[in-house]
Parts: sequence; C-alpha cells; structure tokens
Amino acid sequence: MGQTTTRQAHISWRSPKTERRATPPYGDGLFAAQKIAKGELLAVWGGVIVSTAELRSLPQYVQDRAIQVEEDHHLCSGQIDDDADCVNHSCNPNAGLQGQITLVAMRDIEPGEEICFDYAMSDGDPSYYLPCQCGDSQCRHAATGNDWMLPELQERYKGYFSPYLQRRIDAQHHR
Repeated sequence: MGQTTTRQAHISWRSPKTERRATPPYGDGLFAAQKIAKGELLAVWGGVIVSTAELRSLPQYVQDRAIQVEEDHHLCSGQIDDDADCVNHSCNPNAGLQGQITLVAMRDIEPGEEICFDYAMSDGDPSYYLPCQCGDSQCRHAATGNDWMLPELQERYKGYFSPYLQRRIDAQHHR
C-alpha cells in the first residue's frame, strides 16, 4: 500500500510567493515571501454567495472573512480557514481588486511586506464599519461602506474597484 497523505481543503488560491503569518492582535495576514511584481496575481477567492442579511446571521469569524462582490451579495468561505482569506485592510494598500474575486499587486511588493488592500475597493454597504489601526500617514482611522465615494480614493484606486462599485462611481460621475 502507498503512503497516505492528508490535504487541507482549499476553496481559494494564493500565490506561492506569499505566506500566512500571525498579525497580533488582529489574527493572521498574508505576506510576500518573495519579490512580487506590479500586476502579479496574489489571490483568487472562492466560497458561497450570501445576501447581506444572511451574512449578518453568520458567526463573526465568517463575516470577517467575507467580501462584498455585488449589490447585496457577499462571497464567504464559511468555516473553512483558508490562507487566501487572510488579506487585511490598509489605508495605503499594495494590492487591489481585478474583478470581484481576484487580488493583484498594485505596485512591486518586497519580501516581508504584508499584502493589504483597502476595503473601500469592495465594501459598499452603508452600515459597514471597521476601525482601522494601519498606522499609515494616510490612515482614515476607519474603513466604511461609504469610503468608495471619496474622490481621492476613486482617483487613487481607479481600475481596482469591484465592478459593482465601479458602476456606482460611473453613475455618480454621469449625473
């Protein structure tokens, strides 16, 4: 008989150039283990789609690892502890969205740097609120579901918003 190996279930993908590390007291984060070039694919998220109401009824752990992908639709991995879900928020990110479920490098990322994106690129629920302690000079001290409306973020993150938020931005500019 051959050797038995156990594999951890994954519903998402993360670049082999990244690694998961502890980020006390926040939990875990995803870090560059090797140099990553601008535009390089960092993660592709998978999971199940739930409504906002359904998401709010789930355990906080699940809510914390969900991403809004459309109006009233959120992608979550449920109870699966997937490394690709460990991408934290920063008000000065090095990663951005390409579509609804793909994360790419917005600039070159050096080994040891934490991979972060601004949740303003994905979250448009007006009730969303996350205290921020990224410590960056550009820190807004909170990420909210209304941050996508800020003109300076619309300019800085152009091309990195979730498609549903980009549609909102386009509609806002055509009024």
